[in-house]
Amino acid sequence: MRRGVAAIPHAPNARDMTAPRSAQRHHSNRWTPKGLTNVDSLTARAHGLPNAPAMATSLDIEIAAGRPSIERLHVVSRRARDRERWLRRLLNTAVAAAALIVVLPLLLLIAVLIKLTSRGPVLFTQTRVGLDRRALSRAGGNTRRRLDQGGKPFTMYKFRTMYVASGRREHQVWAEPDDARVTSIGRVLRKLRLDELPQLFNVLRGDMNVVGPRPEQPAIFVYLREQIEGYQRRQRVRPGITGWAQVNQGYDRSVDDVRRKVAFDLEYIRRQSAAEDLRIMLRTIPVMLLRRGGW
Repeated sequence: MRRGVAAIPHAPNARDMTAPRSAQRHHSNRWTPKGLTNVDSLTARAHGLPNAPAMATSLDIEIAAGRPSIERLHVVSRRARDRERWLRRLLNTAVAAAALIVVLPLLLLIAVLIKLTSRGPVLFTQTRVGLDRRALSRAGGNTRRRLDQGGKPFTMYKFRTMYVASGRREHQVWAEPDDARVTSIGRVLRKLRLDELPQLFNVLRGDMNVVGPRPEQPAIFVYLREQIEGYQRRQRVRPGITGWAQVNQGYDRSVDDVRRKVAFDLEYIRRQSAAEDLRIMLRTIPVMLLRRGGW
């Protein structure tokens, strides 16, 4: 039979005095004119104190105050969010919409020339790695996707500048100078970088900005992420048609070229603003007209 413990105070014997918490047990089990003194739940259970309503209310207050809420623990939002100011996005969208209106006759002319000079579609679509919308606390891994591609994949539009490949699927590789796959009209478009004009529709769709790091193909992205330190940090902003790296360097031909471009991209990310985007847009015009870096 279980043996109860008296609720009234008693004088400690020799055994109690040798226990390490005898003073604590002696003072905790004490009646006051206002009722029980404040005791924790473990001490109350050990001494068999009566479950008084006043004591239960006091314990509930202490537990609620001492335990942080779920909202305090998760300071970083779990929702997908963009990491750019609304003014930058508004500027890029407005410029893309205005540019589409201005270059619409040129787009139609290029489409006709592509159709007349080679067989195949006018537009070339390709999957690229876009903005990484994950919260910063989960940037190192993704539990929702089996393959961490570093960002949200999207379909990028370009004018087709190469001959249509044969039935077999080719590996994802960089284009090279004097590439045999490039058509005659495609060579002109690549020199003037006019093949990038359909990406203005990607800007309106929200996949890209006019200014930002160039998006890469998934397979090449995975390779470069392992070769270049900090490469995935480029995905913390929306990719762009042009950028600080594009106006300072031409097309990529090696990992060293990409490494230099990453340094330009990270420099842009540190000082990104609407004014910086406008400055890069203006510097892109002479790059196109003077055919710098294009082939």
